[in-house]
Amino acid sequence: MRITVFTDGSAKGNPGKGGYGIVMRSDKGHQKEFSAGYRLTTNNRMELLSVIVALENLKQEGMDVTVYSDSKYVVDAVQQGWLYNWKRKGFEKVKNPDLWQRLLRILPKHKVNFVWIKGHAGHPENERCDRLAVAASDAPDLLVDAFYEQSRESMGLADE
Repeated sequence: MRITVFTDGSAKGNPGKGGYGIVMRSDKGHQKEFSAGYRLTTNNRMELLSVIVALENLKQEGMDVTVYSDSKYVVDAVQQGWLYNWKRKGFEKVKNPDLWQRLLRILPKHKVNFVWIKGHAGHPENERCDRLAVAASDAPDLLVDAFYEQSRESMGLADE
C-alpha cells in the first residue's frame, strides 16, 4: 500500500504557542487528519513533529510513504544526509535532538520519500495542514513540549 502524507507546523511567536497538522491518504482512498497544539514550542519542532506523528500512525511496517512538507529544515535534513551526520556526531550542537532521534527510530520501518513543496502557495493539502496546525495552537488545552520547555529552563530562558 502507498501512503501520501502532507504535513505542516506552526508557532506563534517562535517560540510560542504552536501546533502541527497532518493529512494522510492511502492509495485505497482512505484519508485521516491529525493535529495537536503545544503551549510553548518552535515552528521547526512542529514541522518535524508533524512528520514523526504521521509515520508513527502508520499501522503496518514497510509502507511506501511520500511525505510532502514545506519545511526545508526537515526535508533537507533527511534528503541531504545531514540527519545521519548529526547522528554520527552524537547530535552535538544540533537543535531538537529528541525529535531527530525519534524520527530515526521510525524512518527505517518504512520506505519514505520526502518532497518539499512551497508553503502558502495554494497547495490544497498544505493549506489544510496549515489550518489544522493553527487551529490546534489556538485550542484551549494545549500539550506540553516537555523537552523544549526543560531545555529552556536549563538555559535560564524560562521566564522570557
